[in-house]
Amino acid sequence: MYTQCPECLSVFALDAPTLAQAHAFVTCGYCGADFDSLATLADELPPEPFSELALNEPSLTPPQVQTVVYHPQPPPAAVIEDVPAVSSPVATEDFSQLVFAPRFARAVTSKASRHTYRHLHPAAGHTRAWVLACGVLTLLLGAQVAWAKRDTLISAPTTGAWLRASCAALHCTLPLVAAPDRLRLLDSNVQTHPSVPHALMISASVRNDAPFAQPYPVLTLTLSNAQGQRLAMRRLRPREYLDDTAVLHRGLPPGTSTVLLLEVADPGDQAVAFEFAFE
Repeated sequence: MYTQCPECLSVFALDAPTLAQAHAFVTCGYCGADFDSLATLADELPPEPFSELALNEPSLTPPQVQTVVYHPQPPPAAVIEDVPAVSSPVATEDFSQLVFAPRFARAVTSKASRHTYRHLHPAAGHTRAWVLACGVLTLLLGAQVAWAKRDTLISAPTTGAWLRASCAALHCTLPLVAAPDRLRLLDSNVQTHPSVPHALMISASVRNDAPFAQPYPVLTLTLSNAQGQRLAMRRLRPREYLDDTAVLHRGLPPGTSTVLLLEVADPGDQAVAFEFAFE
C-alpha cells in the first residue's frame, strides 16, 4: 500500500502493522509534516509519471461488512438439576431366602468374559492399515508445511544448503527467493541518452551476495537537486528493464553480478544526484 504527503508530495510505502500502530496518522520522513495516510491510501501506484495520488472521499454512512470469518460462541448455561429428597425410610433387606450356586455362576461369567475380550481387539490387518494411513497423512502435512515455508527454508543457511545439494543431485530447480537486502550496488553511471532526445541512460552494476538465486528486483530510482529535494521518482519492474524472458526465469545466480541499463526521461538540469533502492 502507498500514501502521499500533501505538503511535499513524497510517496511512501506502508504496511498494515504501521497503519494499525499509527491509527492512520503518520509523519513525513522528508519534510516532517503530519498527515492522514488514509486520505491517499492506494494498493498500487498509477502509471508514471504522476504528481498526486487520488483522494479517497469519506462515505457519509459507514460500509457494512458481510462476510463473517469468526464469531465466538456464548458459554453454555449451567444446568442445575433438582434432586428430590428421599423421605421414605430405608427398608431392611432379608437374605434368608437366597440360593447360591457358586460353580455355575463362575463358569458362565468366565465364558462371557472371554467372548467379550475377543471382540475388543481389532484385527492385525486393520491396525497396519491405520498406521500406514496415518504415516501417509503425516508426510502430506509435512510437505504442505514445507511448501508454505519454502522461502524461509531456502534462505536459511542449513536447510538451504541441504535443499540446493539435494536439488542438484536430482536435477531439479528450486523456486527463486527474493532477498533485496542481499543485493549490493557495485557501480552506477548516468549520462545523456545517445539516440533519444530529452532522455537519460542509467547503468547500474548489481551483485547477488546471497547463497541462492533470487529474482531480479524492482528498482526505485530517485533524482534530486543540489539541495537534496526530490525531483522525480521511478519504480521499474524487471520486465521494464529486461527483455529476455529466459533470463528473468533463471533469476540472478548467487555470487554473480550483472549490469542493468535503464532509460528514463530527463527531468532537467536541476537533477544533479540520483539514488537506487531495491524492492
